[in-house]
Amino acid sequence: QVQLVESGGDLVQPGGSLRLSCAASGFTNAYYVIGWFRQAPGKEREGVSSIMSSDSKTYYSSSVKGRFTISRDNAKNTVYLQMDSLKPEDTAVYYCAATYIFTLRSPLAVVAHDADTYEYWGQGTQVTVSS
Repeated sequence: QVQLVESGGDLVQPGGSLRLSCAASGFTNAYYVIGWFRQAPGKEREGVSSIMSSDSKTYYSSSVKGRFTISRDNAKNTVYLQMDSLKPEDTAVYYCAATYIFTLRSPLAVVAHDADTYEYWGQGTQVTVSS
């Protein structure tokens, strides 16, 4: 069973930085994608960034491109989300999610930020950007 555990959420001032971690375990094959999503109170869950396990392709939403960086450490089975130049509107619970590549029915570039793409979810970590 795939398990995902997020960490690193915190209270940070506008303009500050945070790095979130997603520790993954339980994959039965090496080809999967991990995505970061966020959900603010009263809003729908929003796809933020995604990365494949097998190559360097990454995907970002327009709201975070240029400020957030996704990366992975396969030796540690961990995916990171480096968040810089944080804004109050980045305040949300951040989730990591995963699915196997073979389950995709459309190119990842099309569905990377669609929550329905992902089968496994972590419990979330709170990020608050406020002065």
